[in-house]
Amino acid sequence: MRLALKHQIILAPAAVLLLLTLLLGFMQYTYWDLSVKRQEARNLRTVFIALAEADMASQRMSNLTASLQGKGMIDVDRLEEMAELYAHLSVSLERVLSHMPLPEDTRALLKQALVDLNPENGFSAERFQSAISVLRPHLATLSELSQKQRERLSDVHNQDIDELVARTAFVSIVVLGAAILLGIFLSLAFARRILRRIHILSNSAALIAAGDLSPPPPPPQKVRDELDDLTLSINRMTDRLIRVVGAEKLLEGAEEERRRIAMDIHDQTLSDLSSVLRGIQRLKGLEACRAEAVTLEEELQRTMSSLREVMDNLHPQTLDILGLGAALESHMERHLAKDNLPEYHFYVSPEVEEAKLSRLARLTVYRIAVEAIHNVIKHSRANRYEVNLDLRGSEIVLSVEDNGIGFDVQAAAAKGGRGLNNMRERAHAIGARADWGRSRFTTGTRFELVLPINGSGQGG
Repeated sequence: MRLALKHQIILAPAAVLLLLTLLLGFMQYTYWDLSVKRQEARNLRTVFIALAEADMASQRMSNLTASLQGKGMIDVDRLEEMAELYAHLSVSLERVLSHMPLPEDTRALLKQALVDLNPENGFSAERFQSAISVLRPHLATLSELSQKQRERLSDVHNQDIDELVARTAFVSIVVLGAAILLGIFLSLAFARRILRRIHILSNSAALIAAGDLSPPPPPPQKVRDELDDLTLSINRMTDRLIRVVGAEKLLEGAEEERRRIAMDIHDQTLSDLSSVLRGIQRLKGLEACRAEAVTLEEELQRTMSSLREVMDNLHPQTLDILGLGAALESHMERHLAKDNLPEYHFYVSPEVEEAKLSRLARLTVYRIAVEAIHNVIKHSRANRYEVNLDLRGSEIVLSVEDNGIGFDVQAAAAKGGRGLNNMRERAHAIGARADWGRSRFTTGTRFELVLPINGSGQGG
């Protein structure tokens, strides 16, 4: 299964980013474990300080209890100091109970000591001394235990940091190296495939540009990515170029055959008829044959005129002798300057004759112009039309514009109008484009043929 081009492009960086994300997740998990141990060390430090404060408070309470023991009158100031010491002791023991896991009997003992040492429950020297004597050994034991745990965690913490640094460095190097190698491998693999396909397309385009229009290789059966779409477009373009060039060669061959036939008629048939005409004219000198000779001469003259029209239709001689503009003007003067035909205006730019058009291009523009003019006369119902042949930048523009009834080009093409299709095919064969639109007159149609002179129109 072939991946789409955009997926091939992003696969290598996506794989590298995935590995780096996994590396970051591993490092985050490792440092989270270390942070848990650091929090445990901070809790032990808090417990150690709290035990030291509780031991100091219990010792001072023991001294105050000893000083108050046996006195009939109790000093109020000493009781207030006792209450403050109890408050410190209570806060310290609460911190120990909340931050240090203890056996249930030890927790019960500490809580009972807080109850016994609470001055609000009344002052009894014996009770206080008994509670303090039980509490302080436990505080000393817990202090020693917390100190050992702190030392153990400190050693473990230092070992963990060293192990963490070594492990993280090793994993980072391995993952980064694997990510780089994987990215390079994927990039080279997909780049090689993409470049190979681009190279094939480039060679095909170079062959087309060089004029080698050999049949293209079969297009892909299914378009999977942008390069397949480009391959299909190049195949279609080559196929269309082959058809256009084939049509151009066919048209050029047909026009060449027309020219040859016209020359044969001129060189052979008209020459033979001219010899017959001269014989008939000699017969006119004989009294007995004069009437028949005159009739034959008139018929022969009409026949020769018809042959010259056929020759002109096959290949207008004025086109090769005088040029495109003069040939069109001659055709219009001979065939269209009649009273029963629409009035026309013809303009040809002098720069058009200076453009180096090929023989086929000149003849094709001539025939398209004649066809467009005859369409105006046959179908437009116009009483006026204009024919312009002008140079616009690097393009030759032929326009035929009338004030007739106009027509719908798409509807006419849908009905199978061969005239319009023939004009389009002739235009495509020389690299021109043919368009129909609205006339600048109030009504009517404008036909326009645009021929780039730097394209198919150039040549001998």
